[in-house]
Amino acid sequence: MQKPNLWRSSSGDCIKSFLTVACFCFFIPVLQAQKLNPEVQVLVNMMENRHENATAFYQKISDATDLAGVVVPLSIVATGIAMHDKITIQKGLYILESVAASTLITCCLKYSIKRQRPFQVHPLIVPASTGGSPSFPSGHTSEAFATATSLTLSFRKWYVAVPAYAWAATVGYSRMYLGVHYPSDVLAGAIVGAGSAWLMYKANKCLFKKKPDFKTQF
Repeated sequence: MQKPNLWRSSSGDCIKSFLTVACFCFFIPVLQAQKLNPEVQVLVNMMENRHENATAFYQKISDATDLAGVVVPLSIVATGIAMHDKITIQKGLYILESVAASTLITCCLKYSIKRQRPFQVHPLIVPASTGGSPSFPSGHTSEAFATATSLTLSFRKWYVAVPAYAWAATVGYSRMYLGVHYPSDVLAGAIVGAGSAWLMYKANKCLFKKKPDFKTQF
């Protein structure tokens, strides 16, 4: 009768135990992180459902945000100058002030909080774009919502507000889709942007309250 190979049996058990521990150590923390941090799960889901065309589209939306934040107000100012319309000039300057204010506030928050980008913390997230500054809040989203809100307050028409906010929301979504911002970064960016536009609206209203042109503007 052949004797059992105790070494083979014990080594096999050791390997099984090692693999079990390895799987436990690797997968359980990942699952717990996703369970405890819904923001990570959102970004992972977006990443897993990326498509080449959509990625290219959202990258273009993100890339054009800074340009839009400058071109839109300057175009309005130029139109006001060409038409000799002081109210239109004031509207353009107000939008430019709102974008500048949101940029300043965003930069102060970014370098005060110094939150790392999601892909720098979670290896599961593979970005489709780059981001050099700290993560919180989203600067692109802040700028977009500052532009959209100031446009809406300047031109109180639905056909201005709807496309403006649709564009701003798309900018915010693009930052998550590309894997460079948490949802909370985007939410904070929207609040900072809209809040900056509102603060500048109030500031201009107080500053120019004795000027009838500005009063009729708002």
